[in-house]
Amino acid sequence: MTYTVAVSGATGYAGGEVLRLLCGHPDIEVATVAAHSSAGQKLGALQPHLHALADRDVVETTAQNLTGHDVVFLALPHGQSAALAEQLPAGTVVIDAGADHRLESAEAWGAFYGSDHAGTWPYGLPELLVDPNGRKQRENLPGATRIAVPGCYPTGSLLALAPALAAGLVSPQDIVIVSASGTSGAGKALKPHLLGAETMGGMSPYGVGGGHRHTPEIEQGLGWAAGEGVRISFTPTLAPMSRGILTTATAALRPGTTEEAVREAYRAAYDGEPFVHLLPEGQWPTTKSVQASNHVALQLAVDPHAGRLVVSAAIDNLTKGTAGAAVQSLNLALGLPETAGLTAQGVAP
Repeated sequence: MTYTVAVSGATGYAGGEVLRLLCGHPDIEVATVAAHSSAGQKLGALQPHLHALADRDVVETTAQNLTGHDVVFLALPHGQSAALAEQLPAGTVVIDAGADHRLESAEAWGAFYGSDHAGTWPYGLPELLVDPNGRKQRENLPGATRIAVPGCYPTGSLLALAPALAAGLVSPQDIVIVSASGTSGAGKALKPHLLGAETMGGMSPYGVGGGHRHTPEIEQGLGWAAGEGVRISFTPTLAPMSRGILTTATAALRPGTTEEAVREAYRAAYDGEPFVHLLPEGQWPTTKSVQASNHVALQLAVDPHAGRLVVSAAIDNLTKGTAGAAVQSLNLALGLPETAGLTAQGVAP
């Protein structure tokens, strides 16, 4: 069976990555590409790398234009998905790549986004441990008609620390996460501080002091794994690259925890996962190795001097951090092979 798909926000980075993956999906037909300000143009003028869809007309993002498809992807700015999603038929599979439906806490949503909470949808990170007993979010996705895709920073952070928290090996109240992201994570809209002349050859932090909007999402997911509340200090940084995220997360070890115990917890969590891999000891993740793939590369170490676990995770922010997770979740929702349309192989050099 072939499923028809509409992609809203098709001219942005996230929407373009969704389309790139769908072009190689054996069970998907891209029927409609939609946007706002670029409506009326040919997609090839805006996403020239999508040769198979170059002649498609970009239509206006409206509920009418999106209705009638089996699946709708919403790759819209935060706060713009909820009202549109409410107008789509209940039987349509709607996958939101924005933040509107990720958080369970209306209070956290209001504090970080400053608007009314739109409700919570199943979270689109299949590999995430969601309780200390080893259950994963994958179990909640088959048959789902509404799915909230995780943020790119949370994807790396959650997969880096969830096994240690679920196994009770680290403290849930002493977690520090620093992530470096490529500039595509900020979207395609023109911003002076993202010009090439401003970003090339340098790095800078932002959202410092607990103010980044992904903070409550990371705490929520790690709290599921731990089975209790979690507190983090999260600092994002902007790196001079177009795509990729390198996360380094540290947490205080419980007394008596050994590196072998930690490695065993990660092996138990991720052995057999098609897209998450703990690298051989001594090999550390690089963003280049996962570029354009749905792969998550992990490595860990125990720092006996500081009494802390250190975990590094590399992802492509546009693939596994957004569009790849969306397609992976779609496959599970529709009962298709989970890996359809996706690859764990990066590109090099």
